[in-house]
Amino acid sequence: MAKQRISDMTEGNEMSLLLKFAFPMLVGNLFQQFYNMVDSIVVGNYVGKNALAAVGATSSLHFMFFSLCAGFANGAGVLIAQYFGCRDEKRLKTVIGNAWYPILGVSVLVSVLSLLLSRPILHLLNTPEVIFEDALLYMRILCGGIIFTGLYNGIAAMLRALGDSTTPLIFLIVASVLNVIGDLVFVLVFGLGVAGVAIATLLAQLIAAVGCMIYAVKKNPYFRLTKEDFLPDPYLIKKSLKLGIPFGAQGSLIAISCVILQGVINRFGEDVIAAFTATSRIETLVQQPFSSLGTAVATFTGQNLGAGYRERVKKGFWSSTVLVLIFSVAMLALMYLFGNDFIRLFVDDETVVGIGGRAVRITALFYFPLGMIYIPRSLMNGAGDSVFAFISGLVEVIGRVGFSLILSSFAQIGYWAVWYTTGLTWLITALACIARYVQGKWKYISLVEKPEKGSETGAVQSFSPCSH
Repeated sequence: MAKQRISDMTEGNEMSLLLKFAFPMLVGNLFQQFYNMVDSIVVGNYVGKNALAAVGATSSLHFMFFSLCAGFANGAGVLIAQYFGCRDEKRLKTVIGNAWYPILGVSVLVSVLSLLLSRPILHLLNTPEVIFEDALLYMRILCGGIIFTGLYNGIAAMLRALGDSTTPLIFLIVASVLNVIGDLVFVLVFGLGVAGVAIATLLAQLIAAVGCMIYAVKKNPYFRLTKEDFLPDPYLIKKSLKLGIPFGAQGSLIAISCVILQGVINRFGEDVIAAFTATSRIETLVQQPFSSLGTAVATFTGQNLGAGYRERVKKGFWSSTVLVLIFSVAMLALMYLFGNDFIRLFVDDETVVGIGGRAVRITALFYFPLGMIYIPRSLMNGAGDSVFAFISGLVEVIGRVGFSLILSSFAQIGYWAVWYTTGLTWLITALACIARYVQGKWKYISLVEKPEKGSETGAVQSFSPCSH
C-alpha cells in the first residue's frame, strides 16, 4: 500500500511545516492557473482579442458563483482540521460524511442559478454587444458544470485539512495537461472558439474530481466511511453551514465587488477589457504563492487550535509574513523589468500591451498588502472566525466599489482608475485583516466539542472544548 499522505502539523518547525505543505499546493495552483492562462492564450491568439475580452468579461461572474461552492468546502475543511488536531477519529469520519450534504447541495443550487441569471447579469454589466454572445456562451457552459468544481474542491479541502496537499496536486496536474490538449483540439481542430475552452476546462475538472475521490477512498483510512458516517447529523451539518455560509459569502462579496468593477471596466471598451483580462491573469498567477501559503496557514491553525496550541499559531503567522515579504519584493522587480513581455503572452495588439504593461507596474506596488490579506484571513478561517469572514469580504466590496466610482470620475485618471482601485482595495483589506489578528479573538474560538460522557448514542448533548 502506498504511504498515507497525512501530516500532523502540531509538532515540528513551523516554517518548515508551512513550506512543506504549501509547496505542493503552489505547484497545483500554478498548474491550475496555467491551464486558465492557456484558455486565454489560445483564445487571444487563435480566435481574437474580442474573444479574449469575452472570456475576461465573465471571469468575475464565474468567480462569484464558484466562491459559494468553495466556501462550503473550506468550511468543512476547517472543521475536519480541528477534529484531526483533537484526535477524535470516530467523530472525524462522521464530519467527513456529513460535509458532502452542504457541499453538493450548494453546488447544484449555484449551477441552476448561474444558468438562469447569466444573461440578465451580463446585460446589467453593460457587456459590449460585440462580445456579448461569446461571453454568454462561455459563462453558461462553465457555470452549468460547476458541480464538477464543487466535487473537486470538496475532496481537495478535506484532504488538505488532514495535511495531504500532495494528492490533489497529482490529479490537478493530470487534469491541467488534459485541459491544454482539450483547448487545442476543441479550438484548433473543431473550431469551437470560446465554447471549446469552456468544455475543455469542465472535462479537466471532472477528471480531477473523480480521480482524487477514488484515490482518497483507496489510500486514506479516514475516507473509508460506513453507512453510519453518512447518516445526517444535524449538529455537524449546522456547524458546516455556520462556517460555510460566511466563508461562501466572503468569496461571493469579493466576487460581487469584482463584478461591479467589471461594469466600470466595460465602459472603457474592448482594448481596456482585454488589457484587464491579461493583467488579471498575471495577478492571479502572482497570488498563487500567497494563496498556497494561506491554505497552509488555515490547516496549520485549525490543527493547532484543535490541539490547544495557540503559541504555535502565532509563530506560524510571523514565519508566513517573512515569506510574503520576500516574494512580494521579487515579484515587484519582475513586473517593472518584464511587464510588457508578460502581457504579450496573451495578446499581440500593441495598444493592449501598452495599457497592460503600465497597469501591472501599478498593482505590483501593492503586492505585499495583497499577501497580507491571505495570511491573517486564512488564520481567522482556520480558527473558525466566521464573523470576520463576512467582514473582510464586505471591506473588499466597499473598497472596490468606492475607489472605482471615485477614481473613474476624474478624467485625468481615466481607465487607470481600474488598477489603482485594485491596489488600494488590497491595502485597506490587508489593514482590516491585520487588525483582526492583533485583536486576538481567534485565540478563544473552539469548534471541536465532544459528547457528554455517558451518551450511548453519540448524540451531542453538552460539550467541552478539546484540549491536551
